[in-house]
Amino acid sequence: MAETPQSYAHHTRWDPPFHFFVLPVLALALILSLVHFFAHITDTDGREHFHAFLLILLAAALLLGFVKSRLAALKVQDRVIRLEERLRLATLLPEGLRSRIPELTEGQLVALRFASDAEIPKLVERALNEKLSRDDIKKSIQNWRPDYWRV
Repeated sequence: MAETPQSYAHHTRWDPPFHFFVLPVLALALILSLVHFFAHITDTDGREHFHAFLLILLAAALLLGFVKSRLAALKVQDRVIRLEERLRLATLLPEGLRSRIPELTEGQLVALRFASDAEIPKLVERALNEKLSRDDIKKSIQNWRPDYWRV
């Protein structure tokens, strides 16, 4: 799956076709359509000016559409992770903490997926009592539990 072991310093997942092809091409299309628009702004032919403006709208709409579709997929993954982590926590936490699972925020649940089973109880308690952020939780993890499925 992944060549490099995951850790706090190296857990971001890149999707090369999306991050290194689709986004740059769409960003370039938007930039070039803006250049084309401003290069023809003094043209007396209103048609050329209108077409240049339509190119800007098209490039912006495509870029926004692809970014929004990517964010929607990430939101679905976060929902699945929340469900998985709630089930995992229900089996790993002592009764006193188990009843507090609903108090965990989405960000806390998503970050806790990287914690090993052994350190979950103390980390959950700290997250709840100290209101740790997603990033704080990730920094606190001693034994990183990799998530190679996230895209």
